[in-house]
Amino acid sequence: MTTTPVSEPVDLFAPDLLSDPYAGYARLREQAPVLTASMMGGPPMWLVTRYADVRTVLTDPRFANDPATAGGPDIRAALMAKLGLPDEMADYLAQNILNSDGADHTRLRKLVSRAFTVRRVSELRPRVEEIAATLLDDLAAAGAGGTPVDLVEAFSYPLPITVICELVGIDEPERAQWHRWGRDLSGMDRDAMPVALREMVAHVQDMIARRRAEPADDLLTALVQAQEDDGDRLTDKEMVTMVIALVIAGHETTAHLVSNAVLALLSRPDQLDRLRADDTLWPQAVHELMRLRGPVQILQTRYAVSDVELGGTTVPAGAPVQAVVVSANTDPREFADPDRLDVEREAGRGEGHLGFGQGAHYCLGAALARQEAEVALRALFTRFPDLRPAVPVEEIRFVERPGFRRVEALPLTGF
Repeated sequence: MTTTPVSEPVDLFAPDLLSDPYAGYARLREQAPVLTASMMGGPPMWLVTRYADVRTVLTDPRFANDPATAGGPDIRAALMAKLGLPDEMADYLAQNILNSDGADHTRLRKLVSRAFTVRRVSELRPRVEEIAATLLDDLAAAGAGGTPVDLVEAFSYPLPITVICELVGIDEPERAQWHRWGRDLSGMDRDAMPVALREMVAHVQDMIARRRAEPADDLLTALVQAQEDDGDRLTDKEMVTMVIALVIAGHETTAHLVSNAVLALLSRPDQLDRLRADDTLWPQAVHELMRLRGPVQILQTRYAVSDVELGGTTVPAGAPVQAVVVSANTDPREFADPDRLDVEREAGRGEGHLGFGQGAHYCLGAALARQEAEVALRALFTRFPDLRPAVPVEEIRFVERPGFRRVEALPLTGF
């Protein structure tokens, strides 16, 4: 029998969802598998909360990433307007590889996929370890004598942003501003976001011009050369959106995975002891930490191409659908004792979680993100066995925004 979701839409800015999304979305998951929701007064969306249904949304071709494919309302346009982004700027966030489907998505993905193959990521590992070691030296110096150090700014951010910037071709003096731009974009601040995006677009356009004049051994040069070889493969605007998507996604998520994971492990010393006793468990532990404390809690909006039944509810054609991975990844229908951190948990099918997505839009940089997190966490806890929070855990603040859970600062001692 087809049912309808609760009549009152869920407000994604509701205090209980922002302050404790784990409990909040778990409550919604058990209330109904599919619910309607709203954000900032925008058009209604459909929340899908259970593991099996979320997996369907991510893998079933009846769901598209581009609203034009589905012929439905583009909820992004209303959100961008509320955030103060003019149409010509909003396109640089809305029209990118993450929001493309079919042949367009395949074309764009092929242009960058070789930079993220398992082999290429493996070749990057020594450099990732080198960057991590240098940052740990800096941490030891800054934290000498018991001085608290913010792990977010001193380690969690610098590692992935250095790696992705080197890969793409962003020079070292320019990386600090990418950190600021990423923070301003994810912060959803109406004053800061338009300025950050405008500056970012101008910067990438300048980078493209420089690579045309002076090629280098980086991904941006490869994109420029691909365009010169066949202009139909990539437009200038697509190149700009590609760089922005790769750099922002390539450091924001990993940075906050590392911070969230450190806090989780410090809160579970028994699990940390297991990792110290057997460091072959680290790759498995990263998957478990991504499942339980991954920073991305709602994935890219999908749109129903046709009427689709999910969890006994008919989602109408054209409807925007939000796949809630924070509730899917702790669904007791899929995971035994789902809220317990277990670094020895068997993965089950595939990765055992949906933190990197599934299907055609599976995260392009997942292998790199996992490697960076593994290197960072292993090196940090090996180098500093006495690491501990410098303030009571309940005083550690999170940036409370829908769909993304990140520590504002993580002051630690024991360096």
